[in-house]
Amino acid sequence: MSHAAADALARWRPRVSHDQEPADLRAAEKAAADLLTALGLAIDSDEMAETPRRMAHAYAEMLTVPAFDCTTFANTENYDELVLVQDIPVRSLCEHHMLPFVGVAHVGYLPGDRILGLSKFARMVDFFAQRPQTQERLTKQIAEHLEHQLSPVGVGVVVEAEHTCMSLRGVRAAGARTVTSALFGTLREDASARAEFLSLTRGRKEAR
Repeated sequence: MSHAAADALARWRPRVSHDQEPADLRAAEKAAADLLTALGLAIDSDEMAETPRRMAHAYAEMLTVPAFDCTTFANTENYDELVLVQDIPVRSLCEHHMLPFVGVAHVGYLPGDRILGLSKFARMVDFFAQRPQTQERLTKQIAEHLEHQLSPVGVGVVVEAEHTCMSLRGVRAAGARTVTSALFGTLREDASARAEFLSLTRGRKEAR
């Protein structure tokens, strides 16, 4: 591959990764055992003997951020209508209680010179979801990343999720869903474009 071809590939297919320290699973297992014991649980029973190990591996899996290639293509058709991918699964952890929140993301944009490979929408959501955080931050990070990678005319992201820190403890509001949005460019500034995007995401919710 020529240097020019390699440069073009790196430009239009950048590797997106997150600097992350490797997990120390042995230390995590010991810490999990200490936590469960401190909570009064008998981890020496047959039923829970392997629980600290499983717990450590489960959290390590949920908190390992997956790298991906953010492949884009030239917008050769000069497509200028909304591109929207709905119901992308979201699985993340609340940074305040380290309990999961689960739901869906709707991610859309008005194309400029580049368009995004469709499979990259879900990979982008996974990339930002697999870390402890707030739903508000997650929503904004997805939108900012899409804007940075594509320089589109507009970007819109809506995330709907149920937080187990609210449904399983505290107020125990089972079934309550939190909805957050982040809109940039035309999808924020133009009232009709904003209304079209939000109506499509609301329409999908009503259909469910």
